[in-house]
Amino acid sequence: TCGARRTGGVLVRPGLRLIWRMGTRRSFLLRVDPDVLDAVQRWATDDLRSLNGQIEFLLRKSLRDAGRLRKPTAPAEPPTPDTGDHAR
Repeated sequence: TCGARRTGGVLVRPGLRLIWRMGTRRSFLLRVDPDVLDAVQRWATDDLRSLNGQIEFLLRKSLRDAGRLRKPTAPAEPPTPDTGDHAR
């Protein structure tokens, strides 16, 4: 293996950290040529992803490359605690 491991909601590989979200997913039927499906399954296995995860990865990458995927909003930074050490 490549040393990847899952920790909480994060897939960690040496030099790479991927965060995934669990959320609402819509299901649909997809008809695919068997050779294409086999190739995507091999790729998914190489990348330690499920077939479904690989298909979603490829769809997101294609959408992002075409400029058709909205940019994710950055989470708000937590407020810094007030220590009371203000200069007067």
